[in-house]
Amino acid sequence: MKTSTIAHLKNDKIQNDFLPLQGTEYVEFYVGNAKQAAHYYKTAFGFQSLAYAGPETGLKDKASYVLRQNKLTFVLTTPLQKGNEIADHINKHGDGVKILALKVDDAKNAWKETTKRGGRSYMEPLTLKDEFGEVVMSGIHTYGETVHLFIERKNYRGAFMPGYRKWESAYNPPETGLLYVDHCVGNVGWNQMNKWVKFYEEVMGFRNILSFDDKDISTEYSALMSKVMSNGNGYVKFPINEPAEGKKKSQVEEYLDFYNGEGCQHIAIATNNIINTVTQLKDRGIEFLKIPASYYADVLDRVGHIDEDLKPLSELGILIDRDNEGYLLQIFSKPVEDRPTLFFEIIQRKGAQSFGKGNFKALFEAIEWEQAERGNL
Repeated sequence: MKTSTIAHLKNDKIQNDFLPLQGTEYVEFYVGNAKQAAHYYKTAFGFQSLAYAGPETGLKDKASYVLRQNKLTFVLTTPLQKGNEIADHINKHGDGVKILALKVDDAKNAWKETTKRGGRSYMEPLTLKDEFGEVVMSGIHTYGETVHLFIERKNYRGAFMPGYRKWESAYNPPETGLLYVDHCVGNVGWNQMNKWVKFYEEVMGFRNILSFDDKDISTEYSALMSKVMSNGNGYVKFPINEPAEGKKKSQVEEYLDFYNGEGCQHIAIATNNIINTVTQLKDRGIEFLKIPASYYADVLDRVGHIDEDLKPLSELGILIDRDNEGYLLQIFSKPVEDRPTLFFEIIQRKGAQSFGKGNFKALFEAIEWEQAERGNL
């Protein structure tokens, strides 16, 4: 098929997309202490203060701190009382991702189109107003207790959204070069992956762009399966993982055990200079998985020429992989809490649109080493 024909078909699909998404609006975490968590993400990751909502703005049951770095926005929310959804979520799961919010031009229509296709409503369309304009939001449930909110802010000029006030702080550490959400990975239970693939296909109009089975993602001890779901324009990607049979417990099983259910396993964040970004993150205390030196002995034979010097990549533990469109550089943090659940990936794409299949063996062996240290393999 000619390239022009492929491009035409892709453009036609985007034009007929019943759920046009403009990217990730924000990621909201439910955490035990949002004030301290905000300080951590500012100090360690280089986020800047953006907005705040809490008792001082009229909320009685929760407080939220909003942080931003380039196009990357995190919301950290904590309960102020027991016996509510947020407190129950934290008690069950520990700190974790509750909301993956998506940018839309029409939040009412996004809710209408997804719920009529079988999506379970989390929030009917709601319009919030203040002196800066209005934000329309709606939402549906997805795997576990994770939800997608659809955020329409074309008529809003404020810092974040109505109900929040601008948060100014004297403490503003330098940014680390984090740009935007590249993808978010969900872990689901045994034999549940295809159910959620079908959900994203039928309810949200996504398509399955890559699939990995237990032959692709396995070591001597454990295995998992994964399918990557993407919306029409490719701005939003959600890989879905499920466990596979192995000699010992896989990383997905460990996550499910400690998170007490399905949820967001990791957030991949893009950078334009992974060496500088990872160097700064390490200097600020972020811990990354350790990759054996033997990985780098023949990596260039596998991936070919790269623009970067191999020495700093090997010193930092950055992985390299190539597909038909280019190559990528990636690295994975250790879990950022005491429960071995949520972690982060830092990724720099040099043309590649894949997810590092050639790195799976080295990566999962490094994860297994950490599991063994915790006594959970």
